[in-house]
Order: sequence, then C-alpha cells, then structure tokens
Amino acid sequence: MEAELATLAASGATALVGLMVSDAWERAKGAIARFAGRRASGEDVEGELEADRAELNDARTTGDVRAQADVRARLRQRLETLFQEDPGAAEELARLLAEVAPESSQTFVSLVSGGVNYGPTFQGSHIHGGITFNVGTATASDSAVRPDQVPAVTVPFSNRTAELANLDALFGGHADRSGSVDVGVLAGLPGVGKTTMAWQWAAASRALFPDGQLYVDFAALRDRSVPMSLVGADVSEALAMCLRSLSGSDDSIPSSLAERTNLFRSRSADLRILLVLDDVNQPAQVRALIPKGPGSAVLVTSQGRLGELAMDGARLISVKPLDAHGGLTLLKDRCGAEAVAAEPEAAERLVELCGGLPVALQVVAARLVTDDALSMTALAAELDDEAGRLAGMALEGEESSVSAVLGPSYRLLPPEAARLYRLLGWLPVGLFDAGVAAVAADVDTRSAKRLLGVLVKASLVEKTQDGRYRMHDLVRLHAKERAVAEEPENAEVALTERVGTHYLVLTAFADRALRRDRLRIAELSALLRDADDPFAAVGGPPPLEWLDTERPAVLAVLRTAVRHGLHTLAWRLAEAFTVLFLYRRYLGAWKESLELGAEAAAAAAASAGTASEFTEATAAEARLRSLLSRPLLDLGENDRAAAELDKAVALAETSGHLVLRASVQEFLGRYRDLCEPSRAVDAYLLSLQLNEQAGEARGAAIAAYFLGCAQDAQGDHAEAMVTLRRARQELESRDEPDRRMAARVTAAMGVVHDHLGETEEAVRELRGAAQVLGEVGATHYEAQALVQLADVAERTGDRDGLVRECLSRAVAVHEAAGSRLAEELRRRLEDLDQ
Repeated sequence: MEAELATLAASGATALVGLMVSDAWERAKGAIARFAGRRASGEDVEGELEADRAELNDARTTGDVRAQADVRARLRQRLETLFQEDPGAAEELARLLAEVAPESSQTFVSLVSGGVNYGPTFQGSHIHGGITFNVGTATASDSAVRPDQVPAVTVPFSNRTAELANLDALFGGHADRSGSVDVGVLAGLPGVGKTTMAWQWAAASRALFPDGQLYVDFAALRDRSVPMSLVGADVSEALAMCLRSLSGSDDSIPSSLAERTNLFRSRSADLRILLVLDDVNQPAQVRALIPKGPGSAVLVTSQGRLGELAMDGARLISVKPLDAHGGLTLLKDRCGAEAVAAEPEAAERLVELCGGLPVALQVVAARLVTDDALSMTALAAELDDEAGRLAGMALEGEESSVSAVLGPSYRLLPPEAARLYRLLGWLPVGLFDAGVAAVAADVDTRSAKRLLGVLVKASLVEKTQDGRYRMHDLVRLHAKERAVAEEPENAEVALTERVGTHYLVLTAFADRALRRDRLRIAELSALLRDADDPFAAVGGPPPLEWLDTERPAVLAVLRTAVRHGLHTLAWRLAEAFTVLFLYRRYLGAWKESLELGAEAAAAAAASAGTASEFTEATAAEARLRSLLSRPLLDLGENDRAAAELDKAVALAETSGHLVLRASVQEFLGRYRDLCEPSRAVDAYLLSLQLNEQAGEARGAAIAAYFLGCAQDAQGDHAEAMVTLRRARQELESRDEPDRRMAARVTAAMGVVHDHLGETEEAVRELRGAAQVLGEVGATHYEAQALVQLADVAERTGDRDGLVRECLSRAVAVHEAAGSRLAEELRRRLEDLDQ
C-alpha cells in the first residue's frame, strides 16, 4: 500500500508540474490551493504553490534540473502526506485535475481509476500447439490510431531521481515551445537500467504526448550479419513499424528507406508523439525516426554515448551504476526495509559487491527472498570468497559481475531446472515461449512450464505480460557458459536441430494457411502429418501475425542452423518463411533469409548422398535464388538480381522441374519489365508454355496476365487483349475462383481498351474491376483501377462527375494508408474546380 501511495503521489506531482507551467494555472490555482491546504490550517498554501511555480519557471529558464527536481519532490511529499492521512484524497484530486487540467492529468487519473489503456486493445493471450501469442484487434479502419506501445514497468521503481528530472527538464516544456522536437539519449552499460528508466518516464509522461507513444527495440531488428553497407535495413523496418502503428495499416508503405523517412515526417507532422528507441547503436537509427510534429520527442537508450547526435542537438544523459544509497533503496524495494535495517553493514557490502548494477542486485535480492535460511551477512560472505569474480565485477562491468552473482544462484537450482537453464543459453534468441523451451530441453510443454516457473522464481528468467519468457542477454551468456562446460559434445547442434524443426513445422503450417496453392520444393507431408496445426484450431493465432511476431526468432534460428551445417533444415525453413515477405516487405530480412537458404541449398546439393537428394537441393537453390531477385530489385540491386536469376535459370534446367522452370521464367520476366522491356514478353511466353506443359492452370493464368501487360506495353494491344481474356477466364472458372487476381486482369483489360480507343469498354471494365477489388479488400489495387478510370474519363471530356467520384475514393484510400499519392491526387481534384 505504501508503494502504491508513493506511485500516486509521484504521478500527481508530475501532473501538478505540468499544470503549473501551463496557461491553465491561473484559473486552477485557487482550487488546487484549497485542496492542498485543507489540513494545513494557518499556512499560506497558495503562496507556497506560487513560490514553487516561480522557482520552477526560473529553473526551466536557466536549465537547472536539480531545482526542478526539488520542486517536484516537495509536491510529491505534500501529496503523499495527504494521501496517507485521507484515503479519498487521491480520488478527489483526480476529479479536480480532470476538470481543470485534463491534458496534463491523464496518467494520474488513470492510476487512481484503476488503469486506462490508451493503446490498442487485445483479444488476450492464448496458447496453441506450444506457442504463445497476443493478437491485437483490427485497427485498419480506425483513422485516429493512438499507439501506446512502451512496455509497463512491473517492479517497484524508486531510483534515478536526477536522471528523471533531466528528462522532465528536456521534454517537459513542449507546451510552451512550438516547433521543438527534442532528442534525449540515455547511455550506459548494459544491465544498468536504461530501458526500465525510459519505460518509467514514458508511463509518467503520457499527458505530454496526446497522440501516443511508439516503441522500437533495435535489439530485435539489428542485423549483425549484414555488411555495414546495408546498415539501413533495421532503420527501414523500424520506420515501417511506426508507419503501420500510426495508420493501423501497412498498405502503401514505400519500399525504400528515403521514401519511408519522408512519409514518416509527413505522417507525424500534425502529431505530438513520443518515440522510445531501445538499444540503439548507430546515430542513423535515430535520425531517420525523428518526427516532425511540434512538441514530439525521441528518447533513446544506448550502450554507447552516440556523441554524433549531440552535434544535432540531442541531450546525452549518462546512466551510471547505482550509488550506495540507490543500491540500498533497490534492496529495500525487493527485500523490505526491515530486512535492510536489520543488517545494514551486510546490505551495504552487497551493494558494493554488485558494483551497483541493478541486474546483479536483483539476483541477490531474489536469493534472499526465496531462501528463508539465507541472511544478508551470509550472502555477503559467500560473495566475498569469490575473489576473482569480484575483481571482474569491479573492472569489466556486468559480464563478469553477472557471472559472479549468477553462479551461486545457478548452483541452488534443482537438477532439471539447472539443465533447462543451461540449454536456454544456446537458444539464439532471448524471448521465447514455453513450446520452444520444451523443444530445447526435449521435454513436454507441461514440464517446461513447471521448470520455467522455478527459473522465474529465482529471477533467472522473466515472464512477460503476453505469457512468453525473456532471458536477459547477460544471464543467457552465463547459461551458455555453463552449457559449454557441462553439456555433452554436440549437444548444441542437437538442440539447434530440434528448435529449428519446431520452427519449420510452425512456419510451414502458417505458410499453408496463408497460401495453400503456392509452389513449394520441400516435401514436408511426413513431417506435418502427425503435428498439431495451431492455426487451424478455433481461436488459433492468425498465421501472418505469428510469422511477423516470430520474425527475429526464425531469422536467428536460420542463421544458427547454417552455422552448424544443418543445410537441409535451413533451406526448408527459408522457403517456408518467405510467405511472410509476400505480405510484409521487410526487405533486409527477406534478402538475408533467402541468401542463407540459397547458401544452405547449395551446400546440401554438394553433400547429397543420393540423386534424389541432389535434385531436390538443386531445385531448392533455384527457387530461392529466383525469389531473391524480388527484394534485390526493390532495393535497387538490379545487377545482383540479374546474376541470381541467371543462376536460377541454369539450376532449374538441371532440376528438370517444369513448374519451377516456369516460375523462374516469370521472375525473369519481372526483372526484364524493369531493365529489358523488349525481352520481357519472351520470358512470360516461356513461363506460360511450361506451366501448360506441367498442367499448372493457375500458374499459366498468372503468367498470361503478366504476358498481356507486357504485350500492351510493347504496343501489341489487340494481342494483349486476347491474352488477358484467356487469363481472366481461367481465374474465374476455377473450383475456387480467384476474384482478386481476376479483377486485376480486368483492370489491365480496361487499360488495353483505352489504348485501342474503345473508351466505353475501358470505362466499363475499370469500373467493374474497382468494384470487385473493393469488395475483396484489395484497396491498393482498387485505387489503382480508379485512377486509371479517372484518366480515361478526364481525356474524353464531359465526365467531370465520374472523375471526381474516382479521385475522391482514391484519395480516401491513399490517405487511410498514409500513401504519398494522396496529395498528388488531391491536387488533381482541386484543379477540376478551377
């Protein structure tokens, strides 16, 4: 209860500080003074508040963050006393602030009322087939998405007063400084508490950012295996995440980094938002994500100081290990003030031995609270005996210190839990669900959950709000050291194969749930036959959302499988995983996964023991290299795409796989559309012929669609019309008609009618295509057809009403998606009225 009152008082003080520096203070100060002075008879409370306000304004003018922190601390103490004396005072203040200063009091009001979630709602956490997922409700139709993505702090937080005051001073004055977008960087050693402090400040500062808070964890996005020339890949993905969060949709997010940067600036121009960028290691990761909206802010955490950002005006805030007072406060929070007071010298010694690192202190505290027979004096003596480890803690920071502190905790674990702990150290990712842990340890899911509970209780693993588990990087390092020392030879390779196969099965099920009729080289029927398909279960996770969530894990497993020579597993996983990128164009990740898969397929072919194994691996390499041309073209690496396609064509010929040869020729045609238009028709014709020879009707129809478009581009309009009609007939007459693809063909036919001078037919086909595309939810292609229809109608004259109708709908579609085309189309609408 004491901690809750302290939290309420701190939040209330923040709200009052925000009110004092706003224009609303003059009309609110009387009511606030009456509230604060009702138990202070004879005191000039209003005068004291005015003095606090004057001191606060002076401190903000001079940049005196210590003075600002002192004012906030006095207000906090006053409120904490009031709340202790009168249990209803907090609720009364919440009502008062909500009335006189709703903008600066949202966080405090939400705390008093039991919590208000300003972010996306969730259908809840579920477990299917050993995987845990947390699925958000659809927001694509919500034109005013207010993200609230910064994770919550789930432990008591009472330190870092000076650093939080620095952040208040840096960002707290936005209401009075129009046009200001400030950047703050929390820099320090890993494990020192930068992330938790950023989360804490964000939670207390929601009122400053009425349009929401975005969160990007660069540790999950970082591509350590990509050369420095591709360092922008994680920045591009981060921009796509932010754009999708602000719009509730991923339609029309451009593919290039420059376009995404410009679109993010445009989309954020009228918003006041906070971006928390976690675990940044390059200044470029910050610069591209600075929003344009006045009053917005960017809060960065980094192990380095990122001094280059200071040249851009960023404020660098050093986060150092806790001093003796801070370390003791943390121990009091975890173990209780009475326990610290009973053994003060031992408590001080523990803080000293841990080097003031919160991660080490938390493990110490966990041992104390989970072992009633262990005293602080005994634990301090135990750690004192580890002279070498203590030296490491003092000199090198947390790698040595964490190892020193975790060693005794690890030895106290029961044997089964200790084994799971060791094996988790070999997982390539630190965030996982119970199903992955079960596979890693080769036990059932129920046993894994029980053992994970032991590790959670010992503070060696953290359970997240969505039901998954997180192992701190430094804890995982210690676990890996123990695994190397204690597990049998080749155990890591065996674990990688188990975990990789687990992800292959789930990824393959997700792939089939999304695109049942896609070309696949891997024959996985035997592997999938007896496995549970979580995506087919009632209430199961949406396959695309699961793939997106697990993207960092699948990539990490893929890298590890290649490193250990598990070539067949690796290329099969890469092939199944590519379905994600057909929906979400994470170009850097797509490129890497296909490169790894192609490399693995080539190695599998080189080491094949039978002719069938060689043929399958060769076909897989051809498939993966042809797919690789797609992200390469989007990234502008046209020469590289051509080289990959040349290899793919040769490999496909060697494999003798007709459908694969047809697919490779289709990819070759798309390359030629961009780079060698005069040769595109030949590639599509060959793709069509090979699909027909293989009896692949849908593949032939799609090849005919691309062929018709290429013929039209070459001026062969009549021939293009024949080809496109054939494609549409096939797509519409299938057992399960492909309405979306057929409508795209219809739109292409409308364009050809226009080129043939058949205006009425062009209008009819384009109007019909747009209607169907809208019905099936293909809004991007609907807008494309509507613009083509507007072009035709505008040229013919006397159709202003149709032009306005088409352009208005297209503008609405592109605005909802945040597309840069909306402004251009809006100008066309305005020109019609002139």
